[in-house]
Amino acid sequence: MAKLGDLPIEVVEHILLLLDPVDVAQFSQTCSAYHALLYGNPEDQHLWRELYLRQPFDDLRHCYTPLGRPLRNIDWRSKLQGIMRARAILTKVSACRPDERCAVLQTLINFVSNVPPVTHPDVIELSMNHVWAAAMLRDSDLIEHTEWELSPQERQLRARLHTYFGLTPRDFQHEHRTASRAFVYAMRHYKYDNDFGPFMMDGSGRVNWVHLRAIHHVMSMHIVPETEETTSAEFNLFPMSMPWTQSIIPHNINLDEEQDWAGVTGKWQCSFCFVDHRELLVYNNFNSSDTEPLRTEIFEDPDFVEVFRSLYVELRVLGVEEDPEHPGRPRINFGGSVEGHAIFVGYVKVTPDDQIRWHFTSGEQGNAIWSSEGVQVGSVRSKYGILGSWTTVLHDRHDPVGPFWLWKVGDVDEETGV
Repeated sequence: MAKLGDLPIEVVEHILLLLDPVDVAQFSQTCSAYHALLYGNPEDQHLWRELYLRQPFDDLRHCYTPLGRPLRNIDWRSKLQGIMRARAILTKVSACRPDERCAVLQTLINFVSNVPPVTHPDVIELSMNHVWAAAMLRDSDLIEHTEWELSPQERQLRARLHTYFGLTPRDFQHEHRTASRAFVYAMRHYKYDNDFGPFMMDGSGRVNWVHLRAIHHVMSMHIVPETEETTSAEFNLFPMSMPWTQSIIPHNINLDEEQDWAGVTGKWQCSFCFVDHRELLVYNNFNSSDTEPLRTEIFEDPDFVEVFRSLYVELRVLGVEEDPEHPGRPRINFGGSVEGHAIFVGYVKVTPDDQIRWHFTSGEQGNAIWSSEGVQVGSVRSKYGILGSWTTVLHDRHDPVGPFWLWKVGDVDEETGV
């Protein structure tokens, strides 16, 4: 009788490609020869590449980074091993070891961030990574569990993944909505230390994903109606959920050669929320202390009103300034108008943690009144748009604050202006 070891190596490889990657890893432990076949030559990854490509994932050779560049130097083995471990944790969160919690979250973030771009805003080109990740996350409690106390880094990573994913059934519960409102409208979260935006309080300019997640929650609840269908759905598909995080990069475009690499020029919808200024001051105890408990019961009052409004603005690039820290991604200076009246002035630049930051001021009759700080969610030029916070340009202690969502609804022809 022929033994497995008598088979030609090509036949063994063909058999391995029919197995689940976890089974392949276990097979490598049966003898030194098979271990050498799979792990002996790190430079030869043809088997791991073929094994990866047989999974319901995007082909990494067609994937781009969040800043719009093709993936290079792909380590197929480590990529596949990482996502297989993440799959095991998604299935059983309690199996996650303390020393791998952040690594698993980062693996999933990389998995849903490095995907093929959409080539046209009106074309549906779903990422297989997004389909797989959304299906796994909706059946898991990884982004909402209370199994253990989260470290600061883990809180940031989990909030980022949650922001990419969208709304969960738990997000429709009133106590969770109240918690997000309480964070977004707390004046103590807006200081010169974080440029009065969703950034870390250490002055680094890095994104605070816990803050951005709260903004996402507040804005999303005005976009997705609270119905029996949406509150019970395992995954709500809407413009602030995972499929909208893909880049939009036409085939003939190299962003390294584009002045407007961020896709600023075009027509945008700017939606924003605010509450009564007197109620805001009462909730914040008139912003007299950063430690005194806040009066969150104000958000539970049946008479509480959170106003949601939208306006349309046309943005144009005014010029660029080279950024030595991010070659090929210069700072973009832009201006904007509403019904022909210039009221927006701002810039787009890459943050120290490689996120895309938007800053702009707006006002009336040539006077800047409002100052806004936001972050592009997902990849460059994504239809998801920018989430952030607004306040006044004066930054006085009692000035109002609130969240906003800016998303592109159309392009502007450079020659005709329409």
